[in-house]
Formats: sequence, structure tokens, C-alpha cells
Amino acid sequence: MNNLINQGKTKIFFCLFFFISILFSEFSFAHGVSGKDADFLQQVDGQALIIFAYLGAKHMVTGYDHLLYLFGVLFFLNRLKDVALFVSLFALGHSITLLWGVLSQTYINAYLIDSIIGLSIVYKAIENLGGIRKIFCYQLSPRVAVFCFGLIHGLGLASKLQDLVTSKNGIVANIISFNAGVEIGQIFALSLAYLFIGWLKNLDNYPNYARRSNLTMIFLGFLITINQISLYFLSAQ
Repeated sequence: MNNLINQGKTKIFFCLFFFISILFSEFSFAHGVSGKDADFLQQVDGQALIIFAYLGAKHMVTGYDHLLYLFGVLFFLNRLKDVALFVSLFALGHSITLLWGVLSQTYINAYLIDSIIGLSIVYKAIENLGGIRKIFCYQLSPRVAVFCFGLIHGLGLASKLQDLVTSKNGIVANIISFNAGVEIGQIFALSLAYLFIGWLKNLDNYPNYARRSNLTMIFLGFLITINQISLYFLSAQ
């Protein structure tokens, strides 16, 4: 009987994780600012704090490459104290490059940045599986790695916003509001992820589920990277 129950849990888990993985892969290819929102941003002239905060939160909730990376970060953290620390380090890095990139008008092609973001997902999943040290004979401190990848994720969004925000009037307040919205959306999405992982850890065969989940993350990370590199070369033609 217990075997049948465990098999049922396994099927439910993999159906759910497969569905989530499809969502991640679909939205990660178009997680930038949507058409209507892009049109609005191009027309803004002055402060629009609430709207920018809303767009920031919306971006994070639908920015599945960011969430997939953070999902990997949460996987083997057991204490809320550690969760808060790692998420804060990512948010700090994300905030620094988002604000600096837009305000200094430092532009890096968004497709190239997104391809690196895909690799950050691969790195985190391999790290979770204990493979980084085996492959490279060296491993960054997980805290340093999370902060550094936060810097990269922030650059990706900064590059997208530079393509869309045409007016400098009120830009500082608007970008700060956008970033605040990003963090609010991040807290909401990660709360759900934390509950899901907590449920997962209560399953009898959690180590096996964790291994397969991280292998799926590796696949999706490479998928995102290959897709973004392809889009980069297509856009250059």
C-alpha cells in the first residue's frame, strides 16, 4: 500500500514539475516587457511611481528565468534565516546593476545577458548536485555566486528598460519604484516556491526528486541559453 501511495506521489510530482518546467521554458523566451507595457513606457514623461512598481512586480512574477534560478537557490536551504540571506544577496546584486545600468546608460545586448542568465541556472543546478568542484576543482562561495549572478540578472533587465524608457524626466524615481516592484514580486513568487519545496521535502524519496529536478533545471538553462544566442544572431542579420 505504501509503495502505491509513493508511486502516486511520484506521478503527481513529476506531472506538476513538468508543467512548471514548460511554463518556465515558454515564458523565459519572452519574459521582457510585454507589448502594451512597452508602449506605455515609451510614452511616459515624468513620474509614474505606482505604474512602474506594478510593472516591476509583474516582470518578476513572469520572469521565469529569474525565478528558476532562485528556485535552485532555495532547494537545499532549510532555515528561513538562510533563505532571507541568499535572497537578499541576489536582490542586492540585482538592484545595483538595474539602477546603475539604466542611470549610467550602460548597455549590453539583452540576448547575450539572457544567455548568461540561462547558464547561471545551469551553474546553480550543477552546484546543487555537487558537480562544480568535481568539474573545475574549485567552487565559489555560494553566497558570492548568488550575489554575482544577481548582478548579471539586473543587467539583463537594465538593458531591456533602456530600449523602452525614452524620457529622462523622473527616471530616477521611476526606476527605484520599478526595482521596488521587482522585489515585491520576488517575495510573492518565492513564498510559493518555498511552500512547494517544503512539501517536496516531506516526500519519502526527496533526494531522488531533488536530483531529477536539478537535472531538469540544467536542461532548461541550456535551452534558454541556446534560444537567446540564436535570437542574438538572428537580430544581427
